[in-house]
Amino acid sequence: MSVKSPFVVSADWLESRLSQPDLKIVDASWYLPVHNRNQREEYEVGHIPGAVFFDQDAVVEPGAALPHTLPSPAVFEAHASKLGLSNDDTIIVYDGPGIFTAPRVWWMLRVMGAKKVHVLDGGFDNWKKDGRPVTSNMTVVTPAEFIADFDDSRVAPFSLVQTIVSEGGAQIADARSPGRFSGSEPEPREGMRSGHMPGAYNLPVMTLSENGYLKDLEALRSVFNEAGMDLDKPVVTSCGSGVTAAAIILALESLGHQDNRLYDGSWSEWGSRDDTPIDTGNS
Repeated sequence: MSVKSPFVVSADWLESRLSQPDLKIVDASWYLPVHNRNQREEYEVGHIPGAVFFDQDAVVEPGAALPHTLPSPAVFEAHASKLGLSNDDTIIVYDGPGIFTAPRVWWMLRVMGAKKVHVLDGGFDNWKKDGRPVTSNMTVVTPAEFIADFDDSRVAPFSLVQTIVSEGGAQIADARSPGRFSGSEPEPREGMRSGHMPGAYNLPVMTLSENGYLKDLEALRSVFNEAGMDLDKPVVTSCGSGVTAAAIILALESLGHQDNRLYDGSWSEWGSRDDTPIDTGNS
């Protein structure tokens, strides 16, 4: 029998617990322009009963030059509390396709001190396809108190990534598509060079799931092995703007890998500078 990640819950599990007061549900959907989907509009049309909308474009550090910059603990506290979340809640995060952008909010909540956070396996698209409860009624939120306990050891700053690229010491896993990684496809953001950090491994986010469901542990391990990565060594994850990089962390943590960090600036930072080395091609 296949063994699944301890960090995902099934739709059956969630549907049977929708009325529990200490269960909080978070819609963390976010899309690139190429997807032609509007996450907030979709939430307003229909969402899982009781879900609140976590705006990944708004829960960021004010004034930051890069998109999706992790907010300070105080800023995150304010947003999470307004959404009715507290550190001790059981929090279930979902997105549309499943295992796409929900892991970013899963990671943010955990790095800020939440203890019981899981991702809905299969996402909202499969939830709807299976005929499970959906509502357009706006969730009435009771403000709570989220107290951040920020673990900065889980975040890789630009200076650390520079050192890794030049001297080694950790593996870099890039969640972008093969075309963006190799430089054969343009970046979706203007002014961005194409390619990848020298020495990085390509681990496209969609290789971690099938039809929106996170692969079982044996299959996840195979994904890392096929990418050429060593799970006994430290890993820094990256992507376009720090969102889908969190899905790699979800996979790593599912396999018991603890020595990992997320490069929050990701390619939005590395690819926009003129003083960073870039490789093209598949390796």
